[in-house]
Amino acid sequence: MVAEIICVGTEILLGNIVNTNGAYLARACAGLGLSNFYQVTVGDNEERLSESIKTALSRADIIILSGGLGPTEDDLTKETAAKVCGKSLYLDEESKESIIAYFKKKGKEPTENNIKQAMIPEGAVILKNNNGTAPGVIIPYENKHIVLLPGPPIEMIPMFEESVVPYLRKLLPGVIVSQTVKVCSVGESLLETKIKDLIDSQTNPTIATYAKTGEVHVRVTAQAATESEANKLIKPVVNELKLRFGNNIYTTDENVTLEQAVVDLLEASELRISTVESCTGGMVASRLINVAGVSDIFKCGFVTYSNKAKRKLAGVKKSTIEKYTAVSEQTAKEMVSGPELGPKADVIVAVTGYAGPADTETEPKGLVYIACNVCGQIKVKEYHFSGSRQKIRESATTEALVLVRECVLDYFSEKTFG
Repeated sequence: MVAEIICVGTEILLGNIVNTNGAYLARACAGLGLSNFYQVTVGDNEERLSESIKTALSRADIIILSGGLGPTEDDLTKETAAKVCGKSLYLDEESKESIIAYFKKKGKEPTENNIKQAMIPEGAVILKNNNGTAPGVIIPYENKHIVLLPGPPIEMIPMFEESVVPYLRKLLPGVIVSQTVKVCSVGESLLETKIKDLIDSQTNPTIATYAKTGEVHVRVTAQAATESEANKLIKPVVNELKLRFGNNIYTTDENVTLEQAVVDLLEASELRISTVESCTGGMVASRLINVAGVSDIFKCGFVTYSNKAKRKLAGVKKSTIEKYTAVSEQTAKEMVSGPELGPKADVIVAVTGYAGPADTETEPKGLVYIACNVCGQIKVKEYHFSGSRQKIRESATTEALVLVRECVLDYFSEKTFG
């Protein structure tokens, strides 16, 4: 089946907000096994929105719209979709009561235009909104299905996962199951080269790669009569990927992030970590602190942006900076060797680099050194990142997490076999 995604909102066209809904819905459709050939962004204009819906109906089986279900006059999605389908609107009492209860819980009274959100196209399936006021709806129309979802991601995503996914699964033949293999320290082009034979021979399951900052995700998707049968098709492909990429695979769980994998590894190894950051300005620590329970293993984080801070907080010698500069292998090594840090942690990771905005006489933009000290064993790597200042900092942050994982695995490998 073919799905088309329409994201509604003039603020998206103006660039005032980033269209994360389109990206989420595209991934969700792929995970369900739906083909998606077109994505459209349209402003809050009835004529253009109507034309977009009609065009989508001519080439897709499922049309998913997000946005435009709010209480204001420019929220026209529901009214426009109903008009295209020749459906009238009625006031759904249960939706009205849910809206009133939502405001009452906040100690407020709904205005008249809030009640507008309880107007539902006749014959539509109502999707309860547990995180806001606007109910979603699904309009069956001439063997096709128009799904209307609220715009705020905090409302849209739970509604899609709780209500739309079960609805769509009933329309699909059999089941679609996906498993994601997440790989670090291998570039997308090299990864694809190493699995070209698998990609060329794919039928069911299928294999797709997705490049992320500093990592590549491989999604293996199978279609079968039951979930158990689909998993049996997926398993040998995932096992083959494990054989080819070994420790470069940090998880086969879609919900596990790189930082989660690093924290899990540190906890399992009973190691504590501290961070010393220059150009990343605390981004490595921030990624780690995103993980619930990290307080058990995260000791402290220093932002040593200035040379003075590197000397005072991280113990870098003044002579080292004068001889080699702050962005050097020698400085990075001393940043993880300071006497003040050792007692606080078993693992210390440091980042020093130059993120721009332009090259200097001594340091090209994107030059970064990352060091990791695991129980006295130190490794320093030189990197050359490209892109904007922010992109360089994000790349350095990801590679710092990758290096921590690599060094911890190497440390225990050497203890076992050394």
